Amino acid sequence: MPSPQQLEAMLESDPDDVFLRYALAMAHRSAGDHEQAIQVFDDVLERDAEHVPSYFQKAQTLAELKKVDEARAVINDGIKVADRVNDAHAAGEMREFLALL
Repeated sequence: MPSPQQLEAMLESDPDDVFLRYALAMAHRSAGDHEQAIQVFDDVLERDAEHVPSYFQKAQTLAELKKVDEARAVINDGIKVADRVNDAHAAGEMREFLALL
């Protein structure tokens, strides 16, 4: 996986690339920078409110930070979006995660 710095450099040439922004959030999460990851997941969702994986990953990140109520709110939003875009697989995974919170 590219480093956050490499991904930020790529975003300079294509700042609206949602996939690159999602990859940046995941890179921050992998590096243990959970707060920065959450900020970038928020940025992804501002640009594309139907980016289902960002809801799931943001909720998991929040749960890792022991922010369970926030994680529940995000995962519930993600389930609604997944249902709306007919992503039954993601909705099912998020419901399972919600049950564990």
